[in-house]
Amino acid sequence: MHRKALATLGSAAISAACLFTSASAEQVGEVGVDWVGNDIIIEAVQDPKVKGVTCHIAYFERGLIDRLSKGNWFEDPSNTSIACRQTGPIRIGDIDLGKDGEEVFKQGISLIWKKQVVNRIYDRQNETLIYLSHSRQVQDGSAKMAISTVPLYGQQVEWTEGRPE
Repeated sequence: MHRKALATLGSAAISAACLFTSASAEQVGEVGVDWVGNDIIIEAVQDPKVKGVTCHIAYFERGLIDRLSKGNWFEDPSNTSIACRQTGPIRIGDIDLGKDGEEVFKQGISLIWKKQVVNRIYDRQNETLIYLSHSRQVQDGSAKMAISTVPLYGQQVEWTEGRPE
């Protein structure tokens, strides 16, 4: 195969992979909490299937001195906080309407095993989007979680895939 064909094939594969990934976060704040370099990071996450909703996630990031003194080099705590709000006209795409909802965002908070995850669940009865932030661990799942809601009741919401009944 020629180099140009390989480059085109590679670009197509990367583009296809991007279509199937969850939302990405943009760091919007960083607060130093102590002299050993520990920080609280604040990120903004746009829901890829619900335009007009932004979630802000805050989490703890351990500094180098803390990692050296306490060991456990490759992991940050599971604690997170989340707040989701309407930040523009709400336009809902093809979302999972099941009770377990769907994953909107995921990022690693350890070298391999632990992930910080945000799931979206649609509460039909109360016309509300629920966003749940939690950590996922291979062993001993974490009970540390945070929840935020975006009420749709009384809002002008556009359902691009048809409004659920």
